[in-house]
Amino acid sequence: MKETKISTKNNIFQKFEVLKTNRNKRYRYHEFLVEGVRSLNEAVRNHWQIKSFLYDKNNLSDWAKDMIHNVQTDNNYCLTPELMKELSGKEDTSELMAVIEMREDALDQVTLSENPFIVLFDRPSNKGNLGTMIRSCDALGADLLIITGHAVDLYDTDVVVSAMGSFFKLPVIRISDNKALFDFIDKMKKTYPDFTTIGTTAHHEKAVYELDLTAPLLLMMGNETTGLNRTLKECCDRLCTIPMAENSYATSFNVSCAASILMYEVTRQRGMN
Repeated sequence: MKETKISTKNNIFQKFEVLKTNRNKRYRYHEFLVEGVRSLNEAVRNHWQIKSFLYDKNNLSDWAKDMIHNVQTDNNYCLTPELMKELSGKEDTSELMAVIEMREDALDQVTLSENPFIVLFDRPSNKGNLGTMIRSCDALGADLLIITGHAVDLYDTDVVVSAMGSFFKLPVIRISDNKALFDFIDKMKKTYPDFTTIGTTAHHEKAVYELDLTAPLLLMMGNETTGLNRTLKECCDRLCTIPMAENSYATSFNVSCAASILMYEVTRQRGMN
């Protein structure tokens, strides 16, 4: 195992900083910075490519030592306690961080279940909402999350943290143009004749529990402010809503809350425990 010691804010340390804070630099390097026991365990368990570990050699638990010893990396970096503290986003400095390689956005490489359940999030603009959506998709049995349009960065530290370990478990694919999405939907309809696309809206539509959600489906969630864009809404087979109390002051749900309610209804109808 190759190990490099870093005691100053040299160019290597500065690279770690920009991986954490700069979206453009992350994509230039095709890498992102991760910390947290749960996230690192899931990254390894789900075979993400760990490029490097970062640590203070004098402050390692048995878990961290085993991780460093057992996971193959290109080059590990031993930092001073001060540099580790500056880099860590936690109040109690993480003992171990990792530089991880991004994955390619390839829909054809995602393995779907026999009865696919796919969720789409149109132009997410809030990091916490995206992270929570990933976590809910994982918890409620979705096969895949698709992100469309100009959105917050999937690999932003706040997204990874709010998704917790689910970030490394659930396939998340970004699609920048509608043609690729519509081609995918056409392919799914040919493969699964009863495949259904369901859009969500805050306006008066059929209640979600009145729809049959047991067949293969794509559930589309809209942007936090503007909802589902018109082009996507027009390609939906059905639109649905979550009924609210008649005397409620609220007129809509937070998108990640709404998604959790809708996804729960899918799993309820499908009889998942």
